[in-house]
Amino acid sequence: MTFTRKLTGAAMATGLSLFAALPAWAQEEAPKVDSGDTAWMMTSTVLVLAMILPGLALFYGGLTRAKNMLSTMTQIGAVAALAMLVWVTWGYTMAFGEGGGAFVGGFGKLFMAGVTADSVSGTLPELVFASFQMTFAAITVALVLGGTVERMKFAAVMVFALVWLTLVYFPIAHMVWASGGLFFEMGALDYAGGTVVHINAGVSALVAAIMLGKRRGYPSEPMPPHSVTLTFVGTGLLWVGWFGFNAGSALAANGGASLAMINTFVATAAAGLAWMITERALGHKGSALGFCSGIIAGLVAVTPAAGNVGVFGAVVLGAVASIICVFAVTKLKPALGYDDSLDAFGIHGVGGIVGAIGTGILNAPMFGGPGDGSVTIGAQTLIQVEAVLTTIVLSTIGTIIAVSIAKAATGLRVSTEVEQEGLDLGEHGERAYN
Repeated sequence: MTFTRKLTGAAMATGLSLFAALPAWAQEEAPKVDSGDTAWMMTSTVLVLAMILPGLALFYGGLTRAKNMLSTMTQIGAVAALAMLVWVTWGYTMAFGEGGGAFVGGFGKLFMAGVTADSVSGTLPELVFASFQMTFAAITVALVLGGTVERMKFAAVMVFALVWLTLVYFPIAHMVWASGGLFFEMGALDYAGGTVVHINAGVSALVAAIMLGKRRGYPSEPMPPHSVTLTFVGTGLLWVGWFGFNAGSALAANGGASLAMINTFVATAAAGLAWMITERALGHKGSALGFCSGIIAGLVAVTPAAGNVGVFGAVVLGAVASIICVFAVTKLKPALGYDDSLDAFGIHGVGGIVGAIGTGILNAPMFGGPGDGSVTIGAQTLIQVEAVLTTIVLSTIGTIIAVSIAKAATGLRVSTEVEQEGLDLGEHGERAYN
Protein backbone atom coordinates (compact mmCIF):
# COMPACT_ATOMS: atom_id res chain seq x y z
CA MET A 1 0.00 0.00 0.00
CA THR A 2 1.52 3.29 -1.11
CA PHE A 3 -0.14 5.84 1.18
CA THR A 4 2.56 7.74 3.10
CA ARG A 5 2.89 11.05 4.87
CA LYS A 6 5.47 13.64 3.93
CA LEU A 7 8.13 14.67 6.43
CA THR A 8 10.26 17.77 6.49
CA GLY A 9 13.91 17.20 5.63
CA ALA A 10 14.99 17.73 9.25
CA ALA A 11 12.36 15.37 10.62
CA MET A 12 13.25 12.71 8.10
CA ALA A 13 16.95 12.99 8.85
CA THR A 14 16.29 12.77 12.58
CA GLY A 15 14.07 9.75 12.09
CA LEU A 16 16.66 7.98 9.97
CA SER A 17 19.38 8.68 12.54
CA LEU A 18 17.28 7.23 15.34
CA PHE A 19 16.42 4.24 13.18
CA ALA A 20 20.08 3.55 12.44
CA ALA A 21 20.83 3.56 16.17
CA LEU A 22 18.34 0.81 16.90
CA PRO A 23 19.46 -2.81 17.23
CA ALA A 24 19.01 -5.00 14.16
CA TRP A 25 16.01 -6.86 15.58
CA ALA A 26 14.17 -3.55 16.18
CA GLN A 27 14.99 -2.21 12.73
CA GLU A 28 13.49 -5.28 11.09
CA GLU A 29 10.32 -5.31 13.18
CA ALA A 30 7.24 -5.48 10.98
CA PRO A 31 4.53 -2.80 11.18
CA LYS A 32 2.05 -3.52 13.94
CA VAL A 33 -1.71 -3.16 13.94
CA ASP A 34 -2.99 -0.76 16.58
CA SER A 35 -6.30 -1.92 18.01
CA GLY A 36 -7.47 1.59 18.89
CA ASP A 37 -6.77 2.93 15.40
CA THR A 38 -8.40 -0.12 13.87
CA ALA A 39 -11.55 0.21 15.96
CA TRP A 40 -11.88 3.89 15.07
CA MET A 41 -11.36 3.25 11.36
CA MET A 42 -13.88 0.41 11.27
CA THR A 43 -16.36 2.77 12.95
CA SER A 44 -15.51 5.54 10.47
CA THR A 45 -16.07 3.20 7.56
CA VAL A 46 -19.57 2.35 8.76
CA LEU A 47 -20.29 6.06 9.36
CA VAL A 48 -19.44 6.83 5.72
CA LEU A 49 -21.75 4.02 4.61
CA ALA A 50 -24.52 5.66 6.66
CA MET A 51 -23.88 8.85 4.68
CA ILE A 52 -24.92 7.01 1.52
CA LEU A 53 -27.73 4.80 2.79
CA PRO A 54 -29.81 6.30 4.25
CA GLY A 55 -28.21 9.80 4.43
CA LEU A 56 -27.71 10.86 0.81
CA ALA A 57 -30.68 8.78 -0.38
CA LEU A 58 -33.02 10.71 1.93
CA PHE A 59 -31.36 14.06 1.29
CA TYR A 60 -31.56 13.77 -2.50
CA GLY A 61 -34.86 11.87 -2.45
CA GLY A 62 -36.62 14.58 -0.46
CA LEU A 63 -35.44 17.21 -2.93
CA THR A 64 -37.08 15.48 -5.91
CA ARG A 65 -40.75 15.38 -6.84
CA ALA A 66 -42.74 12.61 -5.15
CA LYS A 67 -43.04 10.63 -8.38
CA ASN A 68 -39.24 10.22 -8.52
CA MET A 69 -38.47 9.51 -4.86
CA LEU A 70 -37.83 5.77 -5.17
CA SER A 71 -35.97 6.17 -8.45
CA THR A 72 -33.55 8.60 -6.85
CA MET A 73 -32.96 6.40 -3.82
CA THR A 74 -32.57 3.27 -5.96
CA GLN A 75 -30.03 4.91 -8.23
CA ILE A 76 -27.96 6.01 -5.23
CA GLY A 77 -28.02 2.56 -3.63
CA ALA A 78 -27.32 0.72 -6.86
CA VAL A 79 -24.32 2.81 -7.96
CA ALA A 80 -22.88 2.58 -4.44
CA ALA A 81 -23.16 -1.21 -4.56
CA LEU A 82 -21.61 -1.27 -8.02
CA ALA A 83 -18.74 0.91 -6.83
CA MET A 84 -17.97 -1.52 -4.02
CA LEU A 85 -17.71 -4.46 -6.41
CA VAL A 86 -15.62 -2.53 -8.92
CA TRP A 87 -13.37 -1.31 -6.10
CA VAL A 88 -12.35 -4.81 -5.03
CA THR A 89 -11.94 -5.89 -8.66
CA TRP A 90 -9.75 -3.15 -10.14
CA GLY A 91 -10.45 0.11 -8.30
CA TYR A 92 -8.25 -0.44 -5.25
CA THR A 93 -5.21 -1.35 -7.28
CA MET A 94 -5.73 1.61 -9.64
CA ALA A 95 -5.87 3.97 -6.68
CA PHE A 96 -3.36 2.43 -4.26
CA GLY A 97 -1.54 -0.36 -6.08
CA GLU A 98 2.24 -0.27 -5.70
CA GLY A 99 4.52 0.64 -8.56
CA GLY A 100 2.21 3.09 -10.30
CA GLY A 101 2.97 6.49 -11.77
CA ALA A 102 1.64 10.01 -11.44
CA PHE A 103 -1.88 9.21 -12.64
CA VAL A 104 -2.69 5.63 -11.69
CA GLY A 105 -1.47 2.92 -9.33
CA GLY A 106 0.13 -0.37 -10.28
CA PHE A 107 -2.04 -3.36 -11.16
CA GLY A 108 -0.50 -5.90 -8.80
CA LYS A 109 -3.59 -5.93 -6.56
CA LEU A 110 -6.22 -6.75 -9.18
CA PHE A 111 -9.01 -8.76 -7.53
CA MET A 112 -7.33 -7.80 -4.20
CA ALA A 113 -4.44 -10.15 -4.96
CA GLY A 114 -2.08 -10.41 -2.00
CA VAL A 115 -4.34 -8.42 0.33
CA THR A 116 -5.18 -10.73 3.21
CA ALA A 117 -6.29 -10.52 6.82
CA ASP A 118 -2.59 -10.37 7.75
CA SER A 119 -1.72 -7.46 5.41
CA VAL A 120 -0.87 -4.25 7.23
CA SER A 121 -1.21 -0.64 6.10
CA GLY A 122 0.34 1.72 8.63
CA THR A 123 -1.26 0.77 11.94
CA LEU A 124 -4.32 -0.78 10.26
CA PRO A 125 -5.16 -4.08 8.66
CA GLU A 126 -5.00 -3.29 4.95
CA LEU A 127 -8.52 -4.62 4.47
CA VAL A 128 -9.80 -1.92 6.84
CA PHE A 129 -7.99 0.79 4.88
CA ALA A 130 -9.35 -0.66 1.64
CA SER A 131 -12.88 -0.77 3.04
CA PHE A 132 -12.68 2.84 4.23
CA GLN A 133 -11.50 4.08 0.85
CA MET A 134 -14.14 1.93 -0.86
CA THR A 135 -16.92 3.92 0.83
CA PHE A 136 -15.42 7.15 -0.53
CA ALA A 137 -15.67 5.81 -4.08
CA ALA A 138 -19.25 4.69 -3.44
CA ILE A 139 -20.50 8.04 -2.16
CA THR A 140 -18.66 10.11 -4.78
CA VAL A 141 -20.30 8.45 -7.76
CA ALA A 142 -23.66 8.71 -5.97
CA LEU A 143 -23.17 12.46 -5.49
CA VAL A 144 -22.86 12.94 -9.25
CA LEU A 145 -26.48 11.82 -9.65
CA GLY A 146 -27.67 15.04 -8.03
CA GLY A 147 -27.24 16.66 -11.44
CA THR A 148 -29.09 14.03 -13.47
CA VAL A 149 -32.04 12.69 -11.45
CA GLU A 150 -35.63 12.71 -12.71
CA ARG A 151 -34.73 12.06 -16.35
CA MET A 152 -31.86 9.58 -16.79
CA LYS A 153 -32.47 5.89 -17.49
CA PHE A 154 -31.48 3.50 -14.73
CA ALA A 155 -29.46 1.39 -17.18
CA ALA A 156 -27.62 4.49 -18.38
CA VAL A 157 -26.87 5.45 -14.77
CA MET A 158 -25.23 2.08 -14.15
CA VAL A 159 -23.12 2.17 -17.35
CA PHE A 160 -22.09 5.74 -16.62
CA ALA A 161 -21.08 4.86 -13.06
CA LEU A 162 -18.92 1.94 -14.18
CA VAL A 163 -17.01 3.99 -16.74
CA TRP A 164 -16.80 7.14 -14.62
CA LEU A 165 -15.30 5.36 -11.64
CA THR A 166 -12.63 3.82 -13.86
CA LEU A 167 -11.72 6.91 -15.87
CA VAL A 168 -12.22 9.65 -13.29
CA TYR A 169 -12.46 8.61 -9.65
CA PHE A 170 -9.76 5.96 -9.31
CA PRO A 171 -7.03 7.99 -11.07
CA ILE A 172 -7.78 11.19 -9.13
CA ALA A 173 -7.84 9.27 -5.83
CA HIS A 174 -4.38 7.94 -6.72
CA MET A 175 -3.13 11.39 -7.68
CA VAL A 176 -4.17 12.90 -4.35
CA TRP A 177 -3.60 10.20 -1.74
CA ALA A 178 -0.95 7.78 -3.02
CA SER A 179 2.78 8.43 -2.89
CA GLY A 180 3.93 9.05 -6.44
CA GLY A 181 0.55 10.56 -7.34
CA LEU A 182 0.68 13.89 -9.13
CA PHE A 183 -1.05 16.03 -6.49
CA PHE A 184 0.60 14.17 -3.62
CA GLU A 185 4.06 14.94 -4.98
CA MET A 186 3.06 18.56 -5.67
CA GLY A 187 2.28 18.93 -1.98
CA ALA A 188 -1.43 19.67 -2.49
CA LEU A 189 -3.44 19.68 0.74
CA ASP A 190 -6.60 17.58 0.60
CA TYR A 191 -7.34 16.01 3.95
CA ALA A 192 -10.50 14.08 3.13
CA GLY A 193 -11.36 14.64 -0.51
CA GLY A 194 -12.10 18.21 -1.59
CA THR A 195 -10.75 17.47 -5.06
CA VAL A 196 -11.26 13.71 -5.10
CA VAL A 197 -14.87 13.77 -3.92
CA HIS A 198 -16.52 17.17 -4.15
CA ILE A 199 -14.94 19.05 -7.06
CA ASN A 200 -14.83 15.77 -8.92
CA ALA A 201 -18.50 14.98 -8.31
CA GLY A 202 -19.76 18.54 -8.70
CA VAL A 203 -18.04 19.22 -12.02
CA SER A 204 -19.05 15.81 -13.34
CA ALA A 205 -22.67 16.45 -12.30
CA LEU A 206 -22.66 19.74 -14.23
CA VAL A 207 -21.18 18.20 -17.37
CA ALA A 208 -23.56 15.23 -17.25
CA ALA A 209 -26.57 17.52 -16.69
CA ILE A 210 -25.67 19.67 -19.70
CA MET A 211 -25.17 16.62 -21.92
CA LEU A 212 -28.41 15.07 -20.71
CA GLY A 213 -30.50 18.18 -21.24
CA LYS A 214 -33.05 19.89 -19.04
CA ARG A 215 -35.98 18.19 -17.37
CA ARG A 216 -39.17 18.65 -19.37
CA GLY A 217 -40.86 21.80 -18.15
CA TYR A 218 -37.72 23.27 -16.54
CA PRO A 219 -37.53 26.13 -15.62
CA SER A 220 -41.05 27.34 -16.49
CA GLU A 221 -42.82 24.75 -14.31
CA PRO A 222 -42.28 24.78 -10.54
CA MET A 223 -40.40 21.70 -9.32
CA PRO A 224 -40.17 22.13 -5.53
CA PRO A 225 -38.86 19.43 -3.17
CA HIS A 226 -41.65 17.05 -2.23
CA SER A 227 -40.41 16.57 1.35
CA VAL A 228 -38.09 19.02 3.07
CA THR A 229 -38.67 16.87 6.17
CA LEU A 230 -36.90 13.90 4.59
CA THR A 231 -34.18 16.18 3.27
CA PHE A 232 -33.67 17.52 6.81
CA VAL A 233 -33.35 13.97 8.16
CA GLY A 234 -30.88 13.15 5.40
CA THR A 235 -28.90 16.29 6.25
CA GLY A 236 -28.58 15.19 9.86
CA LEU A 237 -27.41 11.73 8.86
CA LEU A 238 -24.87 13.23 6.48
CA TRP A 239 -23.49 15.52 9.18
CA VAL A 240 -23.15 12.64 11.64
CA GLY A 241 -21.56 10.36 9.05
CA TRP A 242 -19.19 13.11 7.93
CA PHE A 243 -17.23 12.71 11.16
CA GLY A 244 -16.19 9.30 9.86
CA PHE A 245 -15.43 10.91 6.51
CA ASN A 246 -13.26 13.73 7.90
CA ALA A 247 -11.93 12.54 11.26
CA GLY A 248 -11.49 9.05 9.81
CA SER A 249 -9.15 10.47 7.19
CA ALA A 250 -6.50 10.80 9.89
CA LEU A 251 -6.30 6.98 9.53
CA ALA A 252 -5.76 6.86 13.29
CA ALA A 253 -7.38 7.80 16.59
CA ASN A 254 -5.06 10.72 17.28
CA GLY A 255 -4.75 14.49 17.56
CA GLY A 256 -5.21 14.95 13.83
CA ALA A 257 -8.54 13.20 14.06
CA SER A 258 -9.57 15.45 16.96
CA LEU A 259 -8.77 18.59 14.94
CA ALA A 260 -10.75 17.26 11.99
CA MET A 261 -13.62 16.46 14.33
CA ILE A 262 -14.02 19.90 15.89
CA ASN A 263 -13.54 21.59 12.52
CA THR A 264 -16.35 19.47 11.11
CA PHE A 265 -18.57 20.75 13.90
CA VAL A 266 -17.82 24.46 13.68
CA ALA A 267 -17.37 24.97 9.93
CA THR A 268 -20.71 23.28 9.36
CA ALA A 269 -22.49 25.27 12.07
CA ALA A 270 -21.17 28.54 10.63
CA ALA A 271 -22.22 27.55 7.13
CA GLY A 272 -25.77 26.57 8.08
CA LEU A 273 -26.38 29.91 9.79
CA ALA A 274 -24.56 31.89 7.08
CA TRP A 275 -26.89 30.51 4.39
CA MET A 276 -29.98 31.60 6.36
CA ILE A 277 -28.52 35.05 7.07
CA THR A 278 -27.72 35.46 3.37
CA GLU A 279 -31.30 34.52 2.49
CA ARG A 280 -32.53 37.28 4.79
CA ALA A 281 -30.06 39.77 3.31
CA LEU A 282 -31.42 38.96 -0.15
CA GLY A 283 -34.95 39.72 1.01
CA HIS A 284 -36.19 36.18 1.69
CA LYS A 285 -37.11 34.31 4.83
CA GLY A 286 -34.48 32.07 6.37
CA SER A 287 -35.64 28.61 5.29
CA ALA A 288 -35.23 25.06 6.52
CA LEU A 289 -34.07 24.10 3.03
CA GLY A 290 -31.53 26.91 3.13
CA PHE A 291 -30.25 25.70 6.48
CA CYS A 292 -29.86 22.17 5.08
CA SER A 293 -28.09 23.51 1.99
CA GLY A 294 -25.74 25.54 4.18
CA ILE A 295 -24.94 22.51 6.31
CA ILE A 296 -23.89 20.56 3.23
CA ALA A 297 -21.91 23.52 1.86
CA GLY A 298 -19.98 23.74 5.12
CA LEU A 299 -19.30 20.03 5.19
CA VAL A 300 -18.06 20.17 1.61
CA ALA A 301 -15.79 23.16 2.21
CA VAL A 302 -14.21 21.75 5.37
CA THR A 303 -13.49 18.35 3.80
CA PRO A 304 -10.07 19.28 2.34
CA ALA A 305 -9.38 21.56 5.31
CA ALA A 306 -10.48 19.34 8.20
CA GLY A 307 -7.03 18.55 9.57
CA ASN A 308 -5.26 21.32 7.68
CA VAL A 309 -6.67 24.49 9.27
CA GLY A 310 -7.22 25.82 12.78
CA VAL A 311 -10.60 25.98 14.48
CA PHE A 312 -11.41 29.59 13.64
CA GLY A 313 -10.03 29.13 10.16
CA ALA A 314 -12.66 26.42 9.75
CA VAL A 315 -15.40 28.80 10.95
CA VAL A 316 -14.38 31.41 8.38
CA LEU A 317 -14.07 28.85 5.61
CA GLY A 318 -17.50 27.37 6.28
CA ALA A 319 -19.23 30.74 6.37
CA VAL A 320 -17.52 32.09 3.24
CA ALA A 321 -18.16 28.92 1.25
CA SER A 322 -21.83 28.93 2.24
CA ILE A 323 -22.34 32.52 1.09
CA ILE A 324 -20.64 31.85 -2.24
CA CYS A 325 -22.73 28.71 -2.74
CA VAL A 326 -25.94 30.71 -2.18
CA PHE A 327 -25.06 32.89 -5.14
CA ALA A 328 -23.97 29.90 -7.24
CA VAL A 329 -27.38 28.28 -6.71
CA THR A 330 -29.63 31.34 -6.88
CA LYS A 331 -27.79 33.56 -9.37
CA LEU A 332 -25.24 31.64 -11.44
CA LYS A 333 -27.48 28.66 -12.24
CA PRO A 334 -30.42 30.73 -13.58
CA ALA A 335 -28.06 33.05 -15.47
CA LEU A 336 -26.39 30.17 -17.32
CA GLY A 337 -29.60 28.16 -17.68
CA TYR A 338 -28.29 24.67 -16.92
CA ASP A 339 -30.47 22.13 -15.09
CA ASP A 340 -28.37 20.73 -12.27
CA SER A 341 -31.40 19.10 -10.65
CA LEU A 342 -30.32 19.09 -7.00
CA ASP A 343 -27.49 21.66 -7.18
CA ALA A 344 -24.66 19.15 -7.01
CA PHE A 345 -22.39 21.60 -8.82
CA GLY A 346 -23.63 24.68 -6.97
CA ILE A 347 -22.85 23.14 -3.59
CA HIS A 348 -20.33 20.32 -4.06
CA GLY A 349 -18.46 21.77 -7.02
CA VAL A 350 -18.37 25.40 -5.92
CA GLY A 351 -18.04 24.57 -2.21
CA GLY A 352 -15.24 22.13 -2.98
CA ILE A 353 -13.35 24.74 -5.00
CA VAL A 354 -13.67 27.33 -2.22
CA GLY A 355 -12.60 24.77 0.37
CA ALA A 356 -9.59 23.53 -1.60
CA ILE A 357 -8.24 27.00 -2.34
CA GLY A 358 -9.10 28.32 1.11
CA THR A 359 -7.15 25.46 2.67
CA GLY A 360 -3.99 26.74 1.00
CA ILE A 361 -4.46 30.09 2.72
CA LEU A 362 -5.74 29.04 6.14
CA ASN A 363 -3.17 26.27 6.64
CA ALA A 364 -0.62 28.95 7.47
CA PRO A 365 0.40 29.39 11.15
CA MET A 366 -0.47 33.10 10.99
CA PHE A 367 -4.13 32.07 10.58
CA GLY A 368 -3.96 29.43 13.29
CA GLY A 369 -3.35 26.58 10.87
CA PRO A 370 -1.09 23.58 11.58
CA GLY A 371 1.29 24.34 8.71
CA ASP A 372 4.99 24.62 9.59
CA GLY A 373 5.61 27.72 7.51
CA SER A 374 8.04 25.97 5.16
CA VAL A 375 5.79 26.85 2.20
CA THR A 376 4.54 30.40 1.74
CA ILE A 377 0.83 31.13 1.55
CA GLY A 378 1.17 32.20 -2.06
CA ALA A 379 3.06 29.07 -3.07
CA GLN A 380 0.64 26.73 -1.30
CA THR A 381 -2.38 28.52 -2.75
CA LEU A 382 -0.89 28.22 -6.23
CA ILE A 383 -0.46 24.48 -5.70
CA GLN A 384 -4.09 24.26 -4.60
CA VAL A 385 -5.28 26.16 -7.66
CA GLU A 386 -3.26 23.90 -9.96
CA ALA A 387 -4.81 20.82 -8.33
CA VAL A 388 -8.31 22.29 -8.66
CA LEU A 389 -7.88 23.18 -12.33
CA THR A 390 -6.38 19.80 -13.17
CA THR A 391 -9.25 18.04 -11.41
CA ILE A 392 -11.80 20.12 -13.34
CA VAL A 393 -10.19 19.25 -16.66
CA LEU A 394 -9.87 15.54 -15.92
CA SER A 395 -13.41 15.33 -14.52
CA THR A 396 -14.83 17.09 -17.57
CA ILE A 397 -13.06 14.90 -20.08
CA GLY A 398 -13.80 11.66 -18.21
CA THR A 399 -17.47 12.56 -17.76
CA ILE A 400 -17.92 13.38 -21.45
CA ILE A 401 -16.51 9.95 -22.30
CA ALA A 402 -18.61 8.15 -19.66
CA VAL A 403 -21.87 9.85 -20.70
CA SER A 404 -21.13 9.19 -24.37
CA ILE A 405 -20.53 5.48 -23.71
CA ALA A 406 -23.75 5.26 -21.67
CA LYS A 407 -25.68 6.96 -24.47
CA ALA A 408 -24.31 4.53 -27.07
CA ALA A 409 -24.99 1.51 -24.85
CA THR A 410 -28.49 2.23 -23.54
CA GLY A 411 -29.65 5.68 -24.53
CA LEU A 412 -29.63 8.42 -21.88
CA ARG A 413 -33.13 9.70 -21.23
CA VAL A 414 -36.37 8.05 -20.34
CA SER A 415 -39.30 8.64 -22.71
CA THR A 416 -41.56 11.67 -22.40
CA GLU A 417 -44.31 9.44 -21.01
CA VAL A 418 -42.07 7.95 -18.31
CA GLU A 419 -40.76 11.36 -17.32
CA GLN A 420 -44.29 12.69 -16.99
CA GLU A 421 -45.64 9.80 -14.94
CA GLY A 422 -42.45 9.58 -12.89
CA LEU A 423 -39.45 7.28 -12.91
CA ASP A 424 -40.69 5.38 -9.87
CA LEU A 425 -43.40 3.68 -11.93
CA GLY A 426 -41.79 3.96 -15.34
CA GLU A 427 -38.40 2.53 -14.39
CA HIS A 428 -39.10 0.44 -11.29
CA GLY A 429 -42.83 -0.33 -11.22
CA GLU A 430 -43.24 1.07 -7.70
CA ARG A 431 -44.53 4.14 -5.92
CA ALA A 432 -42.97 5.81 -2.92
CA TYR A 433 -46.38 6.77 -1.63
CA ASN A 434 -49.86 5.27 -2.11
